[in-house]
Amino acid sequence: MARGTMAEGVQARIKQLILQNRLAPGDPLPSETELVHLLNVSRNSVREALKALQAMRIVEIRHGFGTYVGPLTLEPFVEGVAFRAAVRHHQGAPSLYELMEVREALEAGLIPSVARSLPPTDLAVLRNLVERMALEARGGQVLSATDRAFHQALYRSLGNHLLSEVLDAFWAALRRVREDLSDDGQDPHVTYRRHLAIVEALEAGDGDRAVVTMHRHFDGIRRRLTE
Repeated sequence: MARGTMAEGVQARIKQLILQNRLAPGDPLPSETELVHLLNVSRNSVREALKALQAMRIVEIRHGFGTYVGPLTLEPFVEGVAFRAAVRHHQGAPSLYELMEVREALEAGLIPSVARSLPPTDLAVLRNLVERMALEARGGQVLSATDRAFHQALYRSLGNHLLSEVLDAFWAALRRVREDLSDDGQDPHVTYRRHLAIVEALEAGDGDRAVVTMHRHFDGIRRRLTE
């Protein structure tokens, strides 16, 4: 068996072990020595497999303590998408625009459901974040952490954790590439007003208006990416 195929096979067996034992993030895995005997493979094969799984956030190696089930985040996806977009951008492809379009399609498609079922507590969180944006705009810059928190809170009521992670992954990927390219973003007062309009539409329970305001929010990003 080729070395690459062997390593992939060991990775698959470790993942199967996690599933069979119903392990959760943070749970300990068998030691390296135990995995060698359990899987009947060489120590090098186990080490290579664990390093590959660690890169995918499936396992976490804590030196001196052992190996654990990893956080299972989408961070490797974010890194891959962001780097792909950066490479294609430098080749002249509209990769940032494509990232923005994916985000816009997801968010505009979901916001009518949010408008129908947004709890008052989540609406209050969004209103507080918009008020924070107003303060930050007066200081000259709406912080990316505030913008990220707004979009995370926006879809929390849908109760779909994977959807929330995917949306956040595309937010993070687009932000990372724009920061690498030294894109300072749009006027902070415009950013504040765009988010305020979204909240006001949600407060009115108007799904159609919420869709329009969401598209207007992305219009600012779209203009900067097509300049």
